Amino acid sequence: MPSTKVLFVCLGNICRSPLAEAAFRKAAGECGLEVEVDSAGTADYHVGEPPDPRSVDEARQQGIDISGYRGRQLHADDFHEFDFIIGMDRSNMANIARVDPGDGRARVAMLLDIVPGQEGREVADPYYGGAEGFARTWADVTAAAEALVDRFR
Repeated sequence: MPSTKVLFVCLGNICRSPLAEAAFRKAAGECGLEVEVDSAGTADYHVGEPPDPRSVDEARQQGIDISGYRGRQLHADDFHEFDFIIGMDRSNMANIARVDPGDGRARVAMLLDIVPGQEGREVADPYYGGAEGFARTWADVTAAAEALVDRFR
């Protein structure tokens, strides 16, 4: 049974949060950390859909296949199911707070607050840009994944 359950959250669950999920799975797996990881969106725009093709391409360039991931929406039950719910930006943190039932076990944080020296910085949404934005997102989520793994060890 996994000792820690982590949920990464962005707006639509097709760009940033699937990449954060993939980066954390990879970092945790490389050091043998037993975790359960998922991702979700605060909006229902892409429920059941695969990640954005540019996210799939970026992950593939990192040796990870996320094409089987499917978008889902954040639910109040997630606050009881997960130990950590981690948002990508302040807007999503506000959306997460609106869903929070107030009696869950999950600790909520913004992703880059975990990275020393990056506190308060948001993971920029690459959706409206090109491949370079997805590469920047990968760099951000990878740094956070490594910092999170260090905390859990």
